[in-house]
Amino acid sequence: MAGGLVKYRHLSRDSAHRQALLRNLVTSLVKHESIHTTWPKAKEAQRLAEKLITLAKRNNETSRRRATGILYTPHDLLPKLFGELRKRYLERPGGYTRVLRTEPKSTYDQGASAILEFVDGPKDLRFAMTAAAVARDRALGRKSNELTLKNRSKVLRYRDNGEKAFDDMVKRIGKLDLAGVNKGGADKSGEAVA
Repeated sequence: MAGGLVKYRHLSRDSAHRQALLRNLVTSLVKHESIHTTWPKAKEAQRLAEKLITLAKRNNETSRRRATGILYTPHDLLPKLFGELRKRYLERPGGYTRVLRTEPKSTYDQGASAILEFVDGPKDLRFAMTAAAVARDRALGRKSNELTLKNRSKVLRYRDNGEKAFDDMVKRIGKLDLAGVNKGGADKSGEAVA
């Protein structure tokens, strides 16, 4: 039967190989909080990572055993999972990970590529990009547009000390002078800007 319903991506692997691949991706995600892989692998690993955070939020013996069965190095990563990550997502009702499409990793195969990351973490790309947009708007002396304000409210909604962290990031990016405008009205080469 062609075109039937597929409940999950098979990733051109048999069951054991696919399960090992997903466990490896999720273990790397918990360890590094951001991984770069192909888009289909990222979407499948996202499902398993969401379940893992849900287990961490339950924080009982059964959930610890199930998490131990998913992670490859549980003795190293269980304290982080049931400590830092559990505390970070305790108030969040869902959506602990984000998949961002990127340029293909290889110039030869041109396969769809993506970044899988935990939201509200130190490597949160949307947080950094929103802070960069606000810093650029401030450097150019204009108001932030509607989309930037919406993204700002999204990245700060569940983050502890979000306003302070966001303002610090905006100040750091503002010092980098990414907009090409500094306080003297000159560009990076020192020539006056018209």
